[in-house]
Amino acid sequence: MKIEPIVLEGNSVRLEPLSIQHNEGLCEAIYDGELWTLHVTLVPHPDSINGFISNALEAYEMGDGLTFATINIETGRVVGSTRFMKSNFSNKRIEIGFTFLGKSWQRTKINTEAKFLMLTHAFESLKLNRVEFLTDYLNVNSRQAILRLGAKEEGILRNHVIMPDGRVRDSVLYSIIRNEWPGIKQHLLWKLT
Repeated sequence: MKIEPIVLEGNSVRLEPLSIQHNEGLCEAIYDGELWTLHVTLVPHPDSINGFISNALEAYEMGDGLTFATINIETGRVVGSTRFMKSNFSNKRIEIGFTFLGKSWQRTKINTEAKFLMLTHAFESLKLNRVEFLTDYLNVNSRQAILRLGAKEEGILRNHVIMPDGRVRDSVLYSIIRNEWPGIKQHLLWKLT
């Protein structure tokens, strides 16, 4: 089963299925803060954005998830990307990850609303039981952002990923489960007002 391509739209953000037409906007977002230089995350260099988009489209074709371009509605600009990934529909779970935002848009309502839209789709449209988040143990900003969504930390996957610079990363696993969603939804709506 694949996630059907869908546009998710809120008051300040629109998530569009990623396509080659988002190429230039993604590069601009990545240049905003030179995101590829961050050692605690995996953001493609603008020179390799075509490979990033191809990888996202191939993952979709294999049923692995759906990648979005994150669009600021007010400006119409691409400000980043986020992804449903590691789909496991037989067990009713999915991961939200591979998220990045240009530095100018970090710590704004953009990420909160994007995650609200994705969580709403996961729990209310796809009827999933669990949404997971994984991040680098050293990525303090990402860890705090995931906790602010209302996710619970479940543990550390030690020596989990080899980063491009050769560092062996520990990953922190978080989740939101179905019975937590109504309260988390209410909290996120409050944060977005």
